[in-house]
Amino acid sequence: MRTSIERSLALRMGIAVVALPVALLGFVAAIWAVFVGLLLFFRMSLSTATTVAVVPTVGVVLAVAFLESYGTSMSDRAGNATPVSPEDEPELHATVNRVASMLDVPKPTVAVSDSPAPEAMVVGTRPSSVRLVLSRGTLEALDAAELEAVVAHELAHVKNRDAAVMTVISVPTVLAVGLVARFPELSRRDLTTAVALAIVGLVGAVVTRSIVAVCSRTRELAADKAAAEVLGSGAPLASALRTLDRRIYETPSEDLRDVRSVSSLSILPLESRDEPLTYWEEAETEPFLWSIRRPLSRLFRTHPPTEERIERLAAAESDRAADHGTTRRSR
Repeated sequence: MRTSIERSLALRMGIAVVALPVALLGFVAAIWAVFVGLLLFFRMSLSTATTVAVVPTVGVVLAVAFLESYGTSMSDRAGNATPVSPEDEPELHATVNRVASMLDVPKPTVAVSDSPAPEAMVVGTRPSSVRLVLSRGTLEALDAAELEAVVAHELAHVKNRDAAVMTVISVPTVLAVGLVARFPELSRRDLTTAVALAIVGLVGAVVTRSIVAVCSRTRELAADKAAAEVLGSGAPLASALRTLDRRIYETPSEDLRDVRSVSSLSILPLESRDEPLTYWEEAETEPFLWSIRRPLSRLFRTHPPTEERIERLAAAESDRAADHGTTRRSR
């Protein structure tokens, strides 16, 4: 039988997957409505405008998708990590071999970056071409059991094909953000249309990004669960999360800024907790826009809070122990 945790994860993922295409359709429909309104402004009939507006709508969506496809890819983001051979890192390769065998996935290319920030991620959408990226900061912070748990978490993403899933469901957000980014170009041709499309893009980005964030948090919890199951215990992963969380807190802000682009891919978000001291903080006041920044950051969070993940691992461990005890008593 499925546990309550499994049902909760499945429900959250199901709702997000259903909501995302609805949001995408709404986003495209809003672009179409902008062009319909523009054509009506030029005194075109409603029936003609609704038909003609399809052409620029499709053109804008395809153009943004084409331009954004030249953006930085996940593989490029991990380009500063150097592949290491079994001769260079025998213990690391042995761990990766063992975990890959447990999860029945192809062994990934193992790469190590020189960053002191605790990076740990998999890059690549196909299991056969995945690269496992770990930083020196991670390798130095973790003991053998914790490192094995982190590798299990990352390869669980490979097992679940999370990179491919997240790439597909991120398309609406990429289109929305790309539409906003094209505002300077569009404004030189028609400012009114550019403003209207930018508003559509902003709304679309907020809605779709929040849905994608739900999916991302759900996939992180699912990878935690899979890692705990394949290793027979969630304790090593819980310990690793605590260790890496503390390491992030101790890492200088400038080092975290250097890896900000891969924050959403790593096992924990690579974000500084140090807030700069400002006039507003000295005056013990908070501007209105700052007051809405925190809720928005929670809305777009790609990872569940570390404490929540640890608590879920502990709860699963308790359930496993209880089930084991029940099985022994029934014999």
